[in-house]
Amino acid sequence: MVSIDMPWSVVSRRSVRGVAGKWCGSLVSLMLLALPSFLRPATAADWPTFRGAERTAVAPDTDLLKAWPATGPRLIWESAGAGRGYASLAIAGDRIYTLGDGLSTAADKDEYLSCFDRETGRQLWKTKTGQPWNEGAESWQGSRSTPTVDGDMVYVITPHGQLVACATADGKERFRIDLKAQFGGKKDDSWGYSESPLVDDNRLVCTPGGEQATLVALNKKTGKPIWSCPMKGDRGAGHSSVVISQPLSSQTGGRKVYIQTTGAGTFAVDAQTGKFQWAYPIDKTTAVIPTPIIRGDLVFFSAGYKRGGALLRQVPGPDGGVTVKEVYGLKKELANKHGGIVLVGDHLYGDSDDAGIPFCAELMTGNVVWKKRGTGKGSATVVAADGHLYVRFADGTLALVKADPADYAEVATFKIPGSEARPSWAHSVILDGRLYLREQDKILCYDLRQ
Repeated sequence: MVSIDMPWSVVSRRSVRGVAGKWCGSLVSLMLLALPSFLRPATAADWPTFRGAERTAVAPDTDLLKAWPATGPRLIWESAGAGRGYASLAIAGDRIYTLGDGLSTAADKDEYLSCFDRETGRQLWKTKTGQPWNEGAESWQGSRSTPTVDGDMVYVITPHGQLVACATADGKERFRIDLKAQFGGKKDDSWGYSESPLVDDNRLVCTPGGEQATLVALNKKTGKPIWSCPMKGDRGAGHSSVVISQPLSSQTGGRKVYIQTTGAGTFAVDAQTGKFQWAYPIDKTTAVIPTPIIRGDLVFFSAGYKRGGALLRQVPGPDGGVTVKEVYGLKKELANKHGGIVLVGDHLYGDSDDAGIPFCAELMTGNVVWKKRGTGKGSATVVAADGHLYVRFADGTLALVKADPADYAEVATFKIPGSEARPSWAHSVILDGRLYLREQDKILCYDLRQ
């Protein structure tokens, strides 16, 4: 196991032709339908982890509805059993996964990883992951880590720092790792772990946080350590999830790095060796939550509580490594608490901290081109698809907004059922023409096709 000790103060670096072809295609389809859902292969169209396969929160779907009735798109199905919490949904093959606290009986206070059928919403299994998160205000209690699916395994991190790996077929636990006990893990705030693990090749990558093992890579089948990267001065894990960057080979030798943001700032680690590459420190703030955005050699990250957003460019560093230069430093107007920011074209779209006031800014300059209040109230999450933004406000209002730097233009809104009791914070999912919403114990599936 490699341990790299670097100080935080360093900023280094179908056409199926003919009748026979059609018949064969139909036969293959029927054979696939006959397979149990857990045996069907995951496709490129899956949304297997937080913010989608590439963690951009931008869906590739096209030909979606350009307007909705007042009640919203057509509801295909609604299912209960997700439990209390704010975790989003991971969808792979014909299955949906999420994390939530038990609500079936008054005595059931445990937390569960649950699996649902994608076509009907029927709950298939649930596995106890541990005790629920009951610290802080009542409205903040509940699970918040979105599972990650890879093949026949699904991984989740509980608020208490338990990394749990289960079989997708039946939920049977394969292994469990205590990030605090095994790696000296530490959180930067009092709200528990929220990260969605990253699976890349044979590596399962996550963030215990703290100075002992800030970022670690484990064998995805066994949980055995591959490498760890400790960093002096790290304040602890935030709520962000690791993203992959592989800058242009002419600039950095094509080195793949993992980029993450903790309470101390954003940093990069060599994917193969776990060797520290660069860090961009920030001052202490209440919590650091948004997941970084990658485009080529660029890294955009944001932190809330008036801290701001910054754009960095990765360039060749010492010894064949990677370092960064500022394109622009932290701009307070680009701060974002927990709704996340999306990049559509050359513009960033997100909520202004958690004010419920969406903004649009130029990626390369950070200049805000509009900032407008929408129909909904409270902090807003954002996902993008087919030239539109799906802005979900904390009061349960979901707005369809044009992804247009010219102006903020809502074209439709509706109120999500069951969003009155607690903040509507779970991030939305768009996949294969459907909109999936987690609203505490309920999962709702809507039809977005024309």
